[in-house]
Amino acid sequence: MAVSLSGPPPAVRGSRVDTRLLATRARALLRGVAQVRSELSIALVDDAEIAELNHSWRGRARPTDVLSFSLLEGEHQLHRGNLLGDVVISVETAVRQAAARHRGLDEEVARLLIHGLLHLLGHDHRRSAEARLMRREERRLWREVRS
Repeated sequence: MAVSLSGPPPAVRGSRVDTRLLATRARALLRGVAQVRSELSIALVDDAEIAELNHSWRGRARPTDVLSFSLLEGEHQLHRGNLLGDVVISVETAVRQAAARHRGLDEEVARLLIHGLLHLLGHDHRRSAEARLMRREERRLWREVRS
């Protein structure tokens, strides 16, 4: 089980992400979703970069907190090897959300990673039943990485 981590972006006020902790949590998450032979790519970016990706891939010209690019489906799935895909997290947005939710940045980034990983694995939250299932799985995984 391998985790590739890029970033974080140049200093954003309050953006000191513990990348060692994040990598440890990512490996625990892969175990938690029974993907012990899989690889995961995580990119920590700023709002400008994630806004560009969000515009290019989703047609939304604004920053978002997390984007997932799954290799389990689509044209590249046959050539993916063990790589599940990429989770891209905006540290700038995570800083704002952490402050608004009264939690630490490392917790917020971990929660965004959980959300992104579940999207890589096919979870969605467009319908209420799917959203409930995804939230339940997010809570389960958060308990696993906290312990």
